[in-house]
Amino acid sequence: MAEFTLELNDDQKQVKEWLHGFAADVIRPAAAEWDEREETPWPVIQEAAKVGIYSLDFYAQQFFDPTGLGIPVAMEELFWGDAGIALSIVGTGLAAVGVLANGTEEQIGTWIPQMYGDADDVKVAAFCSSEPDAGSDVASMRTRAVYDEAKDEWVLNGTKTWATNGGIANVHVVVAVVDPDIGSKGHASFIVPPDTPGLSQGQKFKKHGIRASHTAEVVLEDVRVPGHCLLGGKEKLDERLARARERAKAGGERVKNAAMATFEASRPAVGAMAVGTARAAYEVALDYAKTRSQFGRPIIDNQGIAFQLADMRTRIDAARLLVWRASWMATTGKPFTSAEGSMSKLYASETARDVTAQAIQILGGNGFTREYPVERMHRDAAIYTIFEGTSEIQRLVIARTLSGMPIR
Repeated sequence: MAEFTLELNDDQKQVKEWLHGFAADVIRPAAAEWDEREETPWPVIQEAAKVGIYSLDFYAQQFFDPTGLGIPVAMEELFWGDAGIALSIVGTGLAAVGVLANGTEEQIGTWIPQMYGDADDVKVAAFCSSEPDAGSDVASMRTRAVYDEAKDEWVLNGTKTWATNGGIANVHVVVAVVDPDIGSKGHASFIVPPDTPGLSQGQKFKKHGIRASHTAEVVLEDVRVPGHCLLGGKEKLDERLARARERAKAGGERVKNAAMATFEASRPAVGAMAVGTARAAYEVALDYAKTRSQFGRPIIDNQGIAFQLADMRTRIDAARLLVWRASWMATTGKPFTSAEGSMSKLYASETARDVTAQAIQILGGNGFTREYPVERMHRDAAIYTIFEGTSEIQRLVIARTLSGMPIR
């Protein structure tokens, strides 16, 4: 088991520098354009594919880093470049991880390459879980999957929302209810292959921030997928459902806690994204304060500005430490006895929101214009307190874990 350390090894430092260079040279120069266009930045994704960043191999290497720091380091650097473009680059990874976590070896080998394509013909994938009435409340999911035994096909009906790459993806991974009586344990994941009849894009959302990332509804109307598109296979699903039904009879709390543990392990990655955005805004504000003069001296000479910058940097470093701790715990199998995953996501996301707002304040009127990037960073930062569980949900998870009480 890797010991917790704050010192990156040589390989991690090399990856960090490589990603930082790509973010500075490729992502940042394109950020304002694609934010204005509100379109998927295909040329940037293609550049990422050419150098090996947009690939399963790269993310697998970071995911299996024994220290747990591979993913947070990568996320921080890419999102330091720009949150919208970075999410377009890493969004396919959500679907890929869904297949890796639940699929058979054959499914992994068949579908994940189709999610990424290649440098000459890049593809994207979409993970479709949230619904109009089932975001944080996953037990309210309505999308249904019914097995047609005669044809060995699953029939999917429902509407998904807030799907990154939804409708434009080559491959969609859809979470649906197969047994509504056992809550989230009655859910299963399905591959919807390219050009499957019945799947369509619904509303494309015009967003406040992360505009370069495509977000839309996915509508499923009698979508038929072959039996082999059920991730993990039907035999494994039947066994899992049988166990879940028995556990539900014995006490539903055990089922709920297992689901909570899964979400806890994924939240530090979002925290790392938030740290990257916060760091970017802080650096712009620091440079501005050192070069902007008022009354014959740089504005950083004023305590009102200097103290703000001191607080911003302190919060960013504290957020990174929480993210790294939670990432290390998740990788090394340490139990989140105090909801450390939610702690990291909560603190980092609110740090990004607050630090980007302070950056605008330091830049004054310039910060409120699109001539400077901090207004875009502030718009982008708003999402971190919402997706992958709102700040309110994080506090609820933390409070329930600490107290052992069913706080509502």
